[in-house]
Amino acid sequence: MAVKIKIKKGDTVRVITGAHKGSEGEVLRISKEDNKAIVEGVNLVKKHNKPNAQNPQGGITEKEALIHISNLSLLTADGKTTRVGYRMEDGAKVRFAKKTDEVI
Repeated sequence: MAVKIKIKKGDTVRVITGAHKGSEGEVLRISKEDNKAIVEGVNLVKKHNKPNAQNPQGGITEKEALIHISNLSLLTADGKTTRVGYRMEDGAKVRFAKKTDEVI
């Protein structure tokens, strides 16, 4: 089911629920099919790598995993969480923070 995703790549967000509650980071990628996002430094998982030509030693690396959009909240310039709204300004559709009424 397609849901309107109001968080975009490059936004600073805070995790509002779940195991990583309170963590903040920048959105690196959005997956519209899954309604999930990858946030920098949040929801890190360990990946076991087999030795190969690029990494002859192999080993364990950490990378960010997807986190559901409903668990994220956009941050305003002063670091508070807010919901996102849309409005028309000068014939252009813009996003704005509902708490502070500032254009994002």
